[in-house]
Amino acid sequence: MSATETTSGLVGESMARYTDSVCRLCRREGLKLYLKGNRCYTDKCAIERRQYAPGQHGQRRRSKLSEYGLQLREKQKIKRIYGLLERQFRGYFRKADRMKGITGENLLIFLERRLDNIVYRMGFSESRQEARQLVRHGHFEVNGKKVSIPSFQVQQGDKIVVRGKSQKLQRIGESLESVDRRGIPLWLEVDKKQYSGLVKAYPSREELTMPMQEQLVVELYSR
Repeated sequence: MSATETTSGLVGESMARYTDSVCRLCRREGLKLYLKGNRCYTDKCAIERRQYAPGQHGQRRRSKLSEYGLQLREKQKIKRIYGLLERQFRGYFRKADRMKGITGENLLIFLERRLDNIVYRMGFSESRQEARQLVRHGHFEVNGKKVSIPSFQVQQGDKIVVRGKSQKLQRIGESLESVDRRGIPLWLEVDKKQYSGLVKAYPSREELTMPMQEQLVVELYSR
């Protein structure tokens, strides 16, 4: 795969991004999505202070969702965790559905293999949103080649390196210093001194610890 190739033909990234406070997204889902990096681990986290949905009627008791509502809510949650738009997310689902194996698990592995997610998981950024910015600005190499596409699909055995001058960026250094707070997945290997990481394997479903019910997404798209 070339450095400009993306999965499912998803060339580039749409500029239509969510611009409101990301803390509202966590409150809407009723759990931490870890969208603001280190702030999510402190008592400044919005969901710690206001454990109810945002908006005028947020403190009212939530009505019971229908089966469709539960499926839709789960899709929204997973999209928000990985920072994707509907078109991108549906593209990953279609490719996952065509593969052998369990569609929902295939979907999550595709999402985990995005370069912006790998950069975040390795600790080079405090959030996936920050990782997308760093990748777009050309701060990383994959197997010795500069890659600036956040959706680039990383392969098993790939080596990700922070490029020369980029190693002096304060936010990358600070993120590496605090990464032990959230931990680095066992399927990845990171050398902090060399500003590099290795994809040892693809993650198993058991290693993805965020509360995601991907089968609900499969049921939604199978309607």
